[in-house]
Amino acid sequence: MAEASLRVLLTAEDIAARVDALAGELAPRMNEDWTVVALLQGAIPFTADLLRALERRGVHPIYDSLWLESYRDARESSGKVVVRADISRSIEGRKALIIDDVFDSGRTIAYARAHLMAKGATETLACAFVRKPQALNEPIDAIGWDAPDAFLVGYGMDDKGRYRGLPHIAVIEG
Repeated sequence: MAEASLRVLLTAEDIAARVDALAGELAPRMNEDWTVVALLQGAIPFTADLLRALERRGVHPIYDSLWLESYRDARESSGKVVVRADISRSIEGRKALIIDDVFDSGRTIAYARAHLMAKGATETLACAFVRKPQALNEPIDAIGWDAPDAFLVGYGMDDKGRYRGLPHIAVIEG
């Protein structure tokens, strides 16, 4: 397999600064009644960094994850959200901060909100690191970076399972 040509759009340092700013924005709204729910698989790096930044601010939420799938190995959403693995702890009577890597159609976040509310969550906030231009008018509570309309990889985002571990965000060229 030939190596893809990647152009860095957001460095690891830029990402760290934006995550820290997001934690500063979210921390005053959160307390021990919150559960952070990472949407697998892409949100893992962002969630880990955001949790550490919240911990530095004295916020200690419970962590859980929800594996929702709408892309599989395609570069565009199928338009259908499927639960691959549900949360493992009760959310009943708790508030949930839903964390995703990319916010593009709003479908996955809307599904996650409804799913967690049906399980007894009292409130949901949603946060994504990247917002695509097509989602500018969709409801979300916090965003790390408004991205161009391009297929992105790195910092949890992948191309058929590759490049998730890059410490920066890049676009595949060519």
